[in-house]
Amino acid sequence: MPKVKSLQILVLAAALLAGAAHAADAPSRYLAPGFTARPVASRLLVLPADMELFSISAGGITEPRADWTEAGQKNFKAALVARPELANRVEIGEKELDDFAEVVALHRAVAEAVWVHHADNGTKLPTKDGRLDWSLGAGAVAALREKTGADYALFTWVRDSYASNERKAVMIGMLLLGSVTFGGNQAAYASLVDLKTGRVVWFRDLDRMWGDLREAKPAAETVEALLKGFPEAK
Repeated sequence: MPKVKSLQILVLAAALLAGAAHAADAPSRYLAPGFTARPVASRLLVLPADMELFSISAGGITEPRADWTEAGQKNFKAALVARPELANRVEIGEKELDDFAEVVALHRAVAEAVWVHHADNGTKLPTKDGRLDWSLGAGAVAALREKTGADYALFTWVRDSYASNERKAVMIGMLLLGSVTFGGNQAAYASLVDLKTGRVVWFRDLDRMWGDLREAKPAAETVEALLKGFPEAK
């Protein structure tokens, strides 16, 4: 009887080890098939974030706030600069970026497709089989690579909204009446694109009801959450 139990334990242990090995070998849903890390000498282009911040009125209408967006851009950029995994980076200014409006628009269209069809709550495409398998095309990103000398490009998109004082008062009033009314929402994504092939090799998104880019410390937390698992150069 003890021998039987010992055999069962060995079989169970083998199965657990096999499962762990399989899990370790399984590709991350955040990485494109075959991609694990950037070469150590690769250069990373960090593009200005596509960002807009909004105020939510008492009636629930979102209104853009240029002053909040400006502060958010500043805090977001400072937080990116402080990230060690973004080493060996190059940057491009807003005016220079205007020359690449088409590739930026193309990336946004592709990234939105990734978000819709690859994120946790997205509508999965059977042809993708759960793989991060999207590309902008080598030709579309060639000029950006030639202009900057970068090997990869980090694109970020952020939309953040905050309840106004009037909205907060409405929320409290509705709560007292037994009804829940929500305030702001933070939605963002970041993607890493191989500028040689145009492939999206890493992608992560955020969609949550907290976060604040108007102040430096919470903005740094947003960047940390957004870049979780970012592939470092090795």
